[in-house]
Amino acid sequence: MTDCVFCKIVERKIPASVVYEDGETIAFMDIGAVNPGHTLVVAKPHVENVFGLDDTLAARLAQTTARVARAVQRAFQPPGMSVYQANGVPAGQTVMHYHVHVVPRWEKDGMDLVWPVKNPPREELAANAEKIKAALAAG
Repeated sequence: MTDCVFCKIVERKIPASVVYEDGETIAFMDIGAVNPGHTLVVAKPHVENVFGLDDTLAARLAQTTARVARAVQRAFQPPGMSVYQANGVPAGQTVMHYHVHVVPRWEKDGMDLVWPVKNPPREELAANAEKIKAALAAG
């Protein structure tokens, strides 16, 4: 992807403050950081979102995310940590290349993640669970 900013970082065509890298993943400071230590964990191959990850790359990304989160915790000692990943514009994805935000959090830091709790009835939850089970069984 020639227009992808994260591909350009992976290819070292634009600079980034890299904190970790292995064969499949790279982690660097977010240029639009919410708080000090806000780091992005990125798939090296261009994969748009979670739906394009194979199980091996998904596992590597989860491992790198946990490793980076522990390092951010040690380095900045925040009382909280948000780990956030979005898929598609309606979910808030702004760069169409798979990435995870690791954000150290402090009380009243101005970052909120809220959603309207709808408390569906147990029957609806059970029906939704069956749909997901069927989709998992299908592959």
